Amino acid sequence: MRRALTGTRIRERRMLLGLTQADCARRAGMSPAYLNLIEHNRRPVGPDLLERLAATLGVDTALLAEGAEGALFQTLTEAAAGVEPTAVPPETARIEEFVSRFPGWAALLAERQGRALSLTRRIEILSERMAQDPFLSASLHEVLSAITAIRSTSAILAEDADLDPDWRARFHRNIHADSIRLTEVSTALAAWLDQAHAPEAGLAAPQEEVEAWLASRGWDLPELGKDAHDIAPDLASEAARHMADQLIARHRSDLQLLPDAAFAPIHAVTSDPFEIATRLGLAPSLVLRRLALLPSAPGDTGSPAFPEGAAAVACDASGTLTFRRPCAGFALPRFGAACALWPLYEALSHPFAPVTALLRTSGRGSGGLFHAYAWAERSYPAGLAAAPVTEAWMFLVPARAKTGAARAVGSSCRVCAEAICPARREPSIISA
Repeated sequence: MRRALTGTRIRERRMLLGLTQADCARRAGMSPAYLNLIEHNRRPVGPDLLERLAATLGVDTALLAEGAEGALFQTLTEAAAGVEPTAVPPETARIEEFVSRFPGWAALLAERQGRALSLTRRIEILSERMAQDPFLSASLHEVLSAITAIRSTSAILAEDADLDPDWRARFHRNIHADSIRLTEVSTALAAWLDQAHAPEAGLAAPQEEVEAWLASRGWDLPELGKDAHDIAPDLASEAARHMADQLIARHRSDLQLLPDAAFAPIHAVTSDPFEIATRLGLAPSLVLRRLALLPSAPGDTGSPAFPEGAAAVACDASGTLTFRRPCAGFALPRFGAACALWPLYEALSHPFAPVTALLRTSGRGSGGLFHAYAWAERSYPAGLAAAPVTEAWMFLVPARAKTGAARAVGSSCRVCAEAICPARREPSIISA
């Protein structure tokens, strides 16, 4: 019942801020007509759209989805899930009683839990950046190079009192130029460190530009007759526009093979990509790609929408993530390798074989359960005599109940809190 009133909470918050429907819709990147349907609880709100509306209205997504009391229940439940197995288990069945009898303590615990999650996520982001971000590596190398040049030149000037005046002037110019270079790169590095705490600040690669652009559109690509140069003016780099062009072209082809008219009726019954592929007699890879690029909210014509709380990810034969659509509770690394226990990589080593698994995410405040579906295909675009190209996709949907043994996974070894893992590559900086 609390979730059914999400639209009402959105309307109340909007009116409290004095925003018109048109202003709110424009800021959230949606149409006023669709916002009107949402506010009257006549259309569902997908997770991406809910996040945009929450940001526009300046509130937490949980407050819109569940209300203040529901958000408190959810936060305390997450806190209980993060307790070590050896400790006395919290009485999760009595959370509502605890909230009603001790509202002050409940609010304090919820605030501490939120801060702990925020700090944990910040550690993950900074750790991943420090380990993998090419900008940081190049900047540090440039700083060391400038310092070494200044030190070497100044040593010559200090040790050789009889240096020719022309050479002395040349060395002075070199020190001046190197000091300017050091100042510029140090300033850029300081600016990078200042913004590094933001989850998606400082996009470092064209792929991240494309993903941010897709998220800003609610993962909706309606103008399939145009290319990214026409519909993605916000993409800063030519490389990002090229990648967007390729994505749109492939999606256009996928829509022709699996149009909404055939996809929507089955998708309304099940989100299992293998079941959908079997019913339609199509390749699982096609179904997985269609699922990954479903818009966050259903269209006016009843076209299918991305399942709430789901996630999608793809990789190439090197294991590099080439597509990321994350969700709350399942973090996807920005750089470097992901968790080796993901079904995505299991599928990569067994092309054309379906892989399914029940996953439990590791980490403080995690413990979420997901059904994972993975599939990999090998193709020969340059001919059978050339090297094959392998691509793997993984689709995750929340598991409502634990139906068997769950596989514990993280985002990557460096920030995984799982104490005992047979696939660990390096020690984690985060304890369980």
